[in-house]
Amino acid sequence: MSVTLQDVDKIARLARLEFHDEEKETITHQMNDILTHIEKLNELDTSMVEPLSHVIELSNVFREDVVKPSLPPEEALRNAPSSVDTFFTVPKVIG
Repeated sequence: MSVTLQDVDKIARLARLEFHDEEKETITHQMNDILTHIEKLNELDTSMVEPLSHVIELSNVFREDVVKPSLPPEEALRNAPSSVDTFFTVPKVIG
């Protein structure tokens, strides 16, 4: 499979890009080089390779979920500029 100037025109139109004729020539050659490289990679036997979800090995970095006591409402509201009962009050933002 090779990319033609018409393919580059169509892709550019779909992407809403504009290129000069010299740029289209360059892009055509670059896209063909990429496809040649991909075809070469497709020649490799990957039947014994396990599919990956990520390129590198990931590990969970989250801490254990441990229940701890929280602040009592009175202490949490101590520095609040405004409160009603056990709630923070904020300016109305929806009309």
